[in-house]
Amino acid sequence: MACQCATTADDAKFPPDLVSFIDDWKVKPGCLIMILHKTQETFGFISRASAEQISAMTGISLARIYGVITFYHFFKTAKPGKYKTSVCLGTACYLKGGGDLIEEARSILGIAPDEVTPDGLFSIDEVRCVGCCGLAPVMVVANETYGKLTKDKLSGIFDTYREKG
Repeated sequence: MACQCATTADDAKFPPDLVSFIDDWKVKPGCLIMILHKTQETFGFISRASAEQISAMTGISLARIYGVITFYHFFKTAKPGKYKTSVCLGTACYLKGGGDLIEEARSILGIAPDEVTPDGLFSIDEVRCVGCCGLAPVMVVANETYGKLTKDKLSGIFDTYREKG
């Protein structure tokens, strides 16, 4: 079923390229997932205001939008840290200590799942694969991949990003 759309005066909240993307996708089957991906790509997460705007622009109920956002682990409803961190827990990484890495990283940063450090610099996500199985275990910080990691290397990596601010 194609998405039905009703454009509103609130379109100005979204940058023109996002509005254009939504206009292109709103009539296509399966449009919601693509629109949510583009929105998260634009803002780093999907805020309540963004979900409401998507609802207004597409005619899709807010309940349905939140049903999709909360079903798929990929979508975030809170702003991530400046240095978004992903620890791979795919098979190779998990077997080589990925679970220990994520526990140690959270301990070093003092955050739980779905939290951001008080300074706003770091958030940590578990991911299932980053495509670097030969480098297992792997962590990605701000799109920089660190492979063959051990717990004792984590503090130094985080310190490098703290120095950048």
